[in-house]
Amino acid sequence: QATGTDQVVGLGLVAVSLIIFIYYTAWVILLPFIDSQHVIHKYFLPRAYAVAIPLAAGLLLLLFVGLFITYVMLKNQKVTKKAQ
Repeated sequence: QATGTDQVVGLGLVAVSLIIFIYYTAWVILLPFIDSQHVIHKYFLPRAYAVAIPLAAGLLLLLFVGLFITYVMLKNQKVTKKAQ
């Protein structure tokens, strides 16, 4: 069973993910159809970042997954050597 803290953290993660999804969707899909002089454009980053930010996030994710797998493999290798 999930505790109250787990539920609050889960709800917070879902809320943050939803806000990021809505912001990115508006930025990439809706903003190009709005006049470039409109006030709403000041709340969004330049369009070049729409590709750069997810790309950087994906590369960081791959880096951390690779580091984790390397750490686990090296740790298991040391345990195996000690067992022999």
